[in-house]
Formats: sequence, structure tokens, C-alpha cells
Amino acid sequence: MTGAASGGVKALLRIEGACVLLAASLAYLKFGLGWKTFAIFFFVPDISFLGYLAGPVVGAISYNAAHSYAGAVMALLAGVWLSNPILVGVALIWSAHLGFDRALGYGLKYSSGFGITHLGLIGRARQQA
Repeated sequence: MTGAASGGVKALLRIEGACVLLAASLAYLKFGLGWKTFAIFFFVPDISFLGYLAGPVVGAISYNAAHSYAGAVMALLAGVWLSNPILVGVALIWSAHLGFDRALGYGLKYSSGFGITHLGLIGRARQQA
């Protein structure tokens, strides 16, 4: 499989994900928006899985849109710029989710299949390899 990280690079990307999870969680703690809210919204980005009902191309696009740091960072910048603590909280929860996924080895998806990610094969694709 081409395009997937491996070896030390893959390990470093997973460590970076864990660092993002920790940093976003600690920043969220400072805002005091409540852990119940954090828990309720932590897996909201995974609703993007529904894109796979329309096929692997649409699924990869919807998943990657919800699982890219770009959206979370733009939301964080907008929240800080607008002095909007709710938007900052959303961005921090979103970032924590992305860090969690990356730390577990779940990467951005290729349109060739759900189990083919930039961090390597996952799920059935890994079992079949």
C-alpha cells in the first residue's frame, strides 16, 4: 500500500495525536464548560461515517472533512477571535477527538476503502493484508 506512514513516522504521528488529545483536554478543562458536555459531544465527528452509505468516495470526503485538523483549528481561531467560549469549547472537543483517533492509529481515509488510511490499514483491510 502506498501513501501510508510506517515505522517511526507512524509512531511519531500517533504520539502527536496523543499530545493533541492531552493539550485539547487540558485547555478544555481551563474553560470549565463541563465534562458532561465534553463526553456528549466527543464522538460527534464520527457522524461523518454516514457518508459511506453513499459509497467509498463520498464516505472518504465526509470522514476526512470532519477528521482534519483544519476545521477544528479554524473553529478555534474563530472562537478566540469572536470571544465565543462555546465555539472554543466545540473546537477543543473536536481537536481532542481527532487526537484520540490519531493516537489509536485511525487516519484520514483514502477513497479506495474505509480501512485504508494515511496511518496504515485498519479493520478488515488489515486482516486481509
